[in-house]
Amino acid sequence: MKILNEKVIFLTGGSRGIGLECAKKYREAGAYVVIVTNDAVSLKEAMALLAETTGQPGEATGQLGEAVSGLLCDVSRPLEVEQAIRQTLQRYGRIDVIHNNAGIAHPSKPLEETDEPEWDRLFAINLKSILFTTQYGLEALKSSAGSILNTSSLVGEIGQENHAAYAATKGAINALTKSMALDYARYKIRVNAVAPAGVWTPLLREWAHAQENEGTIAEYLDGIHALGYCPEGDVVADACVFLASDQARFITGAILPVSGGAELGYRRIMK
Repeated sequence: MKILNEKVIFLTGGSRGIGLECAKKYREAGAYVVIVTNDAVSLKEAMALLAETTGQPGEATGQLGEAVSGLLCDVSRPLEVEQAIRQTLQRYGRIDVIHNNAGIAHPSKPLEETDEPEWDRLFAINLKSILFTTQYGLEALKSSAGSILNTSSLVGEIGQENHAAYAATKGAINALTKSMALDYARYKIRVNAVAPAGVWTPLLREWAHAQENEGTIAEYLDGIHALGYCPEGDVVADACVFLASDQARFITGAILPVSGGAELGYRRIMK
């Protein structure tokens, strides 16, 4: 039996990058996946891709049989999150995992240059969205004795130059994950987070392209990882499958680095 067999996973930010890799891996592991995003174009593309990889019929803009569903939802808006949770329950009858993966990293600037709308948008999408999915999804997780998984980042622990507000949201996610784990343990609900370092995603490639030293970015990103390379999002997705599964049934409050050892210290890059 596949390790996520028939679990229903509510996945925010699931149409691109790490989220899309998670959607693929969740399906491979036997789960039903509800992809939640505010981007209609990437949702259509993701559904078409999943239709190819799963070999199941369905409209690329709507439902993929019973295996995958796509919902348009702005996770910073409570009423839209409530509706998305409700639609998921109406379709599948349960939710076993809420994976709070939606997030943004812009702006790329120090704190004093960050204006209030930029600050508010970062916190609304990266952090307040977890409030909303928990408020509207907790009762379903109580019924399933399910779990919550948050996508954090290594920068929540070590910081990041020119990304003060973003790093602050990820540090808050780490603290929130541990507090939620304590609050919801009484319901047998586990709460964990994954913390990648560099991961090649469309957003990272866009960021790299915008840098003045674009030609050296790949070498730099390889070099910050002790294992010597910057990975694709599938390495994070594999860790998420484990944490969402019953194989991780006695793990809660964990912030799991999926970072190739980037947090272990500086290393010399041998030429």
